Amino acid sequence: MTAEEIERRLIENDALFNNILVIEQDFDIIPRDKPHLGASITFQDIRPLRKSFLEQLVDTVVDWVYGSEKYKELRDQFKKSGKSDAAAASEIIRKASQKFRKSDDTLLAQGQLGELLLFHFIQRYKKAIPILRKMPITTSSAHERYGADAIHYKIENGKNIIILGEAKAYTSKYKFGAAFEDAVKSILSTYDGIRDEMNLYLHEDFLDKEVDAVAEAFLSNTLPNVEMHLVCLVMYSENERIILNSENEIKEQIERIIEQRYNSFDNGKIDIENNPILKRVTYIVFPVWEFDALAKEFQDML
Repeated sequence: MTAEEIERRLIENDALFNNILVIEQDFDIIPRDKPHLGASITFQDIRPLRKSFLEQLVDTVVDWVYGSEKYKELRDQFKKSGKSDAAAASEIIRKASQKFRKSDDTLLAQGQLGELLLFHFIQRYKKAIPILRKMPITTSSAHERYGADAIHYKIENGKNIIILGEAKAYTSKYKFGAAFEDAVKSILSTYDGIRDEMNLYLHEDFLDKEVDAVAEAFLSNTLPNVEMHLVCLVMYSENERIILNSENEIKEQIERIIEQRYNSFDNGKIDIENNPILKRVTYIVFPVWEFDALAKEFQDML
């Protein structure tokens, strides 16, 4: 697989990010020699675009579950059975929705929301395509694939970059510190177990065959110049009130809140000395107002 082929497989997600405010800068968090991200649902004038954000996010479920190559394969398969383009697309969307385990569990919904966003951020800001996809097993409500929330791949400066992602989403109030600390611990656990997880899901039907070959080469240590990178997305329920005067003032307030959250986290809990891989982590902090209601809306729309 070449860098050009990877670029062709990156999904279009401008419509989603038209509804997200993204701030990229050197926040007061370690590692300090690289920019991290802040993000939030954006505003149009003094109205938050929550519904539009959720609609655009849910519309990308097929991209998350199947990817472009698998989508084309399924579309052609359904068309051969006598369906029109529109009917084939409808069946693929229905099948993708069925991949989500339905329940009244808000924790499950907020987790899926965070993982779907993580998928988009890694593709947009790291330019990396997924190797494995976080797939629920719908035949049993008691089972779901655990491990990395995202495993992506790109070629950059002659290196084969494997990006591991972790999403932590807490609808409970006052949980930013707990979510951030949990994300760091989880991404380290994912890093330690990545070879076992990739070996477990190698050659599964939902994997793209060409990136499957990348995973095979990684596991057999025949993939040259491998470098691992990490991404942690932290979504949490923000309680600081926003004053709704103008769009610019609102965005300035959100930026200040994100800066304060980064500043408030104890850097002593990021143990780079004993975990040097943390020198390559990128954080994404995503405050949500009334997060529990947003998670419920997301659940209802799936």
